[in-house]
Amino acid sequence: MSNEQPLKVLVVDDEIHIVQVVAIKFRNNGFDVITCENGAQALQLASDEKPNIIITDVQMPVMTGIELVQNLRSNPDTAELPVILLTARGFEIEDRQKAELNISAYVSKPFSPRELLQSAEEVLKESVAV
Repeated sequence: MSNEQPLKVLVVDDEIHIVQVVAIKFRNNGFDVITCENGAQALQLASDEKPNIIITDVQMPVMTGIELVQNLRSNPDTAELPVILLTARGFEIEDRQKAELNISAYVSKPFSPRELLQSAEEVLKESVAV
């Protein structure tokens, strides 16, 4: 089992300091980390890099996190990818939309990188168990 590939996470946020903090936390915990700053780049990277999970901000230029997830869900190659949404406090996503988009979890900013990592690990355990 020692030759097992590390899990790959795609981190998407237009706030570079958030990307850096999340990337460091995940790298320090054995993940391969890919980063970008908008949904359009993330959509391309999700296809090219085949991450195990995506962590994306909701409010971004070019393509929002919601639009990114809608696009991921419409592509058979990325339709099942677990996604964690990062949302500004007070920016709620309706349960109906969360269910429609198959959002694995969402975390409000400001957040603890440790809590985000735990959330991602729980989501990944569930997605592997299915």
